[in-house]
Amino acid sequence: MRAAPTYDGTGDVALAQSAPPMAVRAPDPAAPARPTLILTIICVSYFMVILDNSIVFTGLPQIRSDMGFSETGLSWITNAYVLVFGGLLLLGARAGDLFGHRRVFLFSLVVFALTSLLVGAAQAQWWLIGARALQGVGAAVLAPSALSLLTRSFAEGRARNRAMAAYSAVAGLGAALGLVVGGLVADLISWRAGFFLNVPVGIAMVALAVRFLPETERRGGRFDVAGALLATAGSTALVFGIVDASDIGWTAPATLIPLVAGVVMLALFVLVERRAAQPIVPLRLFADRERSGAYVTRMLYMGAMIGFFFFTAQFVQSVYHWTPLQAGLAFLPMTLVNFVFAVQVPRLLERASRPQVLTTGLALTMVGMVWLSRLDLHTSYLTGVALPMVLIGAGQGLVLAPLTSSGVDGVAPADAGAASGLVNTVHQIGSALSLSVLTAVAASVSTGHGAADIAARSGAALTGSAVLLALALAATLTLIVPTRTRPHERSL
Repeated sequence: MRAAPTYDGTGDVALAQSAPPMAVRAPDPAAPARPTLILTIICVSYFMVILDNSIVFTGLPQIRSDMGFSETGLSWITNAYVLVFGGLLLLGARAGDLFGHRRVFLFSLVVFALTSLLVGAAQAQWWLIGARALQGVGAAVLAPSALSLLTRSFAEGRARNRAMAAYSAVAGLGAALGLVVGGLVADLISWRAGFFLNVPVGIAMVALAVRFLPETERRGGRFDVAGALLATAGSTALVFGIVDASDIGWTAPATLIPLVAGVVMLALFVLVERRAAQPIVPLRLFADRERSGAYVTRMLYMGAMIGFFFFTAQFVQSVYHWTPLQAGLAFLPMTLVNFVFAVQVPRLLERASRPQVLTTGLALTMVGMVWLSRLDLHTSYLTGVALPMVLIGAGQGLVLAPLTSSGVDGVAPADAGAASGLVNTVHQIGSALSLSVLTAVAASVSTGHGAADIAARSGAALTGSAVLLALALAATLTLIVPTRTRPHERSL
């Protein structure tokens, strides 16, 4: 029996371990009889991770003003987090298997709370970026441990489905509220306050987790440390080279050296994974055409979406002169429609094939992004920003669940965790790489300072996001659609 994929509201995925044929998996025998409390602890903890992934966007203009970041330097506040998050996700999942998911979950909560304190207290650019990278370490361990604890605490069937529905709703709400909460605290207090909030929440979750969360069994094995470090370092080098190219030129040694180093390290990563006894990314996962297409499409799609959040948040504050809170509320047309469409995907897949739902979502997102990329100094919020956001929200609501299914379907039980982690990894690293490209594109049309410059940069970057979405649609039509010929795909 295949492992069943489960989803969160940001498109992250976990795979429950496959049971023997015709067997139904029971909850962990050590699980306490407090399912609602367990679900609350897990959801609130993961909510912090999702919140911090988006809370920073509405505070970026204030951070740039307070700490003197350049436009390219500003992108590292996001990239430092998502690169480490994505690069260490697979290692974080492995840590739970080796040391017990409850123990690792508690460790990750402490790390995330302490590094949030460091982010909020940052007094220099290097301090802020370094603390964001350390936050990524905590997130990379917390995310897979939270999902593993959830799947082990609720039996397959109605209990598991209800738990996953609540988890998905909370995670999706976290992505939306991050923009609003970030804007609210930046407006009323400071951009730092949003990160300080994680400290008391983290302490409370640690206290509750110690008392109520069940421990899981440990498994033998070893870490593929070399693979994890090469993947993270190689991706970081590529991002570093691309971001700096906009300032110093593509042929400058400071650009070429990190780009070449990144390519070499990623090539070494492939060699290490080919020879490793327990690779962090089994290369056989790429043998399936549909699965490979899902990875490529996801990297391109999430890259386009992080560019959307990063540049649109700055546009509405700099051009419309809105407060951070107003900027967060400006995204509600997208986030609300996203949620409505996402919860309808299971019903839609009973009536249409998975490729039909996926390609429709991609097309809607691309049309919305092309529309949004037309913005300038005189663009109306209603017709130039809010209405395109409706299309983008509907598209993302349709895309992520079927795209995740294509990334994990047909995986052997032994590779279930690796496939789940790889979906999340390409999600995060694709975001970082694409944001560096879009930042370089934006810098190429810089007109100086002020609202006109922000408008020009944003329009160029969002045009780049539209191109990424066109490439994502092409990858789906080329790699995923031909492998799915059955008229109805009922399974997620």
